Amino acid sequence: MENMSGEALGLVETRGMVPAIQAADVMCKTADVVLVSFENMGSGLVTVMVRGDVQAVTLAVEKGAKAAAAIGELTACHVMPRPVSRVDKIVAKHDINTD
Repeated sequence: MENMSGEALGLVETRGMVPAIQAADVMCKTADVVLVSFENMGSGLVTVMVRGDVQAVTLAVEKGAKAAAAIGELTACHVMPRPVSRVDKIVAKHDINTD
């Protein structure tokens, strides 16, 4: 299994929309990343996904998670450097640019 995009995937999950929007805004302003998905996962959980090079995504997730935690509840954050193509297929189903 290989990575098709060569990019990292960053995820920030919060309880509530407001900290998720704050995380997305800070991530996109902090580093050269692209907002891929913004999903309401149910039970109040919202996940924000960004893509970019590993260094940019790592910085964006770090800053976005901190910003979300400052105004609400951060439940998880993670950076996946160059995820395998099967993960890319899962993420593509939630891509905000495929409407």
